[in-house]
Amino acid sequence: MRKPIVALVGRPNVGKSTLFNRLAEERLAVVDDIPGTTRDRLVAEAEWTGIVFDIVDTGGIDPSDYSGKNRQSLSVGSAEFIQQIRQQAEIAIQEADAVLFITDADSGVTPADREVAQILRRYQTEKDGKLWPPIFLVVNKADSEARRLQALQFYELGMDEIYPISAVHGTGTGDLLDALVASFPAQTEETEDETVKIAIVGKPNVGKSSLLNYLLGEERVIVSPIAGTTRDAIDTSLEYEGIKITLIDTAGIRRRGKVEPGVEKYSVLRAMQAIERSDVALLLIDATAGITAQDTHIAGYILDNWKSTVVIVNKWDAIVKDTHTMNEHTAQVRRELNFMDYVPILFISALTGQRVEQVLPMALRVQEERLLRISTSQLNQIIQRAQDIHPAPSHAGRQLKIYYATQVRSDPPTFLLHVNDPQLGHFTYRRFLENRIREAHPFLGTPIRIVMRPRRE
Repeated sequence: MRKPIVALVGRPNVGKSTLFNRLAEERLAVVDDIPGTTRDRLVAEAEWTGIVFDIVDTGGIDPSDYSGKNRQSLSVGSAEFIQQIRQQAEIAIQEADAVLFITDADSGVTPADREVAQILRRYQTEKDGKLWPPIFLVVNKADSEARRLQALQFYELGMDEIYPISAVHGTGTGDLLDALVASFPAQTEETEDETVKIAIVGKPNVGKSSLLNYLLGEERVIVSPIAGTTRDAIDTSLEYEGIKITLIDTAGIRRRGKVEPGVEKYSVLRAMQAIERSDVALLLIDATAGITAQDTHIAGYILDNWKSTVVIVNKWDAIVKDTHTMNEHTAQVRRELNFMDYVPILFISALTGQRVEQVLPMALRVQEERLLRISTSQLNQIIQRAQDIHPAPSHAGRQLKIYYATQVRSDPPTFLLHVNDPQLGHFTYRRFLENRIREAHPFLGTPIRIVMRPRRE
């Protein structure tokens, strides 16, 4: 089921990022032993009363920031300024299930607040007798009785209710979140989609749409050398050797500092959602640029979501080669993506079609590996042999003891180990056990979860 989306909208310095961090705090506090998996802070998961939703920051909207000049009045250059506000507000309203309109009790109602309020209301539509999506007017920095009284002036913006809060101290956020989650549409079970869902992801202008077109054998999406052409995640169905596939083409993901306000921010959100609902992600890398920090960032996001991966090095036709070129590029990818050393690598040209015929077979092979199950007896033999080779570590005189192991699920493969003390199961030993499992069953392109649970001897 799709998670509800909540957009945070407002002018600069009203505390959007502070509220974003507070709402995401519980989810972001989860510690992962796998290096390189830091998630972009544009979007994060939040949870309240058991309901999980995505929160999105839209960046500040400021009428004084117009063409680099400090203009304090909407009357000067207002046409272009209003167009920028309208663009951000329109996208926010179209994509979100709820909007948190953040204002500042200390500053009071400003012209920018009035303008944003008007545009947000203009783009609401009626749904089941109510305006959709709901807009929650949040008056931040109301951290004293005097400022909570000041917050009453925000009723002039025409909202039915205001929510005075302090994002720094958490005051009032409980009431806001109660109202927010109550506004979400009722979750209904979606019809099960049995197709293999393959997302084509990567930073802008690496050839994602070109690859999709070649795979389909026809021009189904726009192909352009201009970065950022694809704005939406586009689903296309096809059948390959009797297997039904859904291909998801996405907008390019840039590092946070390079994400433009408005349209491109929401393109990134759509791409991240595409990764979340995929089975296999095709991570495209530009051979002419080499693997970059942003490529590793996207790989980390794929791993955060425990998705299977095929690394596709595109534009291979543009590389001057000798007998060592492919080995050198492979070594670079392995070095930079050392936290995903199980992924297959393909070198292709979406422009000429070189080796593109290998992409779908490899993705389907990876999906097959993702669904593989190991029998309990065989798994315990693997774990026992691993302990014979390298005894479990000890700490303060206590040694890790593994009593029993079983695969509790596939998609992704998850192995439960009953042990005396999970705290003794250091990350390096878990990685050792993972490598021994992969020696018997590679689980090509697929991350493996190893969970330890305490059990009495």
